[in-house]
Amino acid sequence: MTTYDDDSRTLTEWSRTLSQALQILDLEVDHARILELTRRTSEYMSPEAAMVSAFMVGYAAGTVTTDGRDEASAAVEKAVSTVMTVIEKDEQAQEKQGWTGTAQ
Repeated sequence: MTTYDDDSRTLTEWSRTLSQALQILDLEVDHARILELTRRTSEYMSPEAAMVSAFMVGYAAGTVTTDGRDEASAAVEKAVSTVMTVIEKDEQAQEKQGWTGTAQ
């Protein structure tokens, strides 16, 4: 049985491997935040959309000029927050519409 500690260790090791391979050594990945993003996106849209969201967050954060780990982490957090805001606004808009347009 896989435990949270095993999963966490695996994610940490994978992140280190990718950081070295991609030469982005100044980034410390907030696994919990990324997993929250993908979980919310998956619930709202689909598992495939969750993967696209994670990619888009990384891409958006990568376009920001940063100087060091703190600024890189802030760029990722800003991108994650933006995606979460989009999901929340869409959820609120759907709640306001109620049964309108559902053919039920």
